[in-house]
Amino acid sequence: MDHIVTVQEAVTAFAPWMEPTDAELDAIEQESPLILAEVDLLDTQITTLDRVPNEMDARRLRRARNRVLSVRRVLANRAAAVPGGAA
Repeated sequence: MDHIVTVQEAVTAFAPWMEPTDAELDAIEQESPLILAEVDLLDTQITTLDRVPNEMDARRLRRARNRVLSVRRVLANRAAAVPGGAA
């Protein structure tokens, strides 16, 4: 039995419009501290899922949340300082 396969994936897989633009890469690079802080917060939340959080866990969660808020504040202030930036 012969299988019919489309070749469209191979044709469009290397289309130049599928690659991120320089502006998109710059935006990702600027937001990477926030992404890392959110991943750290998520890791901290995951560690407390299967147990009752103790004082140390609560402190870790609080620090991770504060780090996320701090990075968000920095990014918002940076965007507000740029003319035409999204606030």
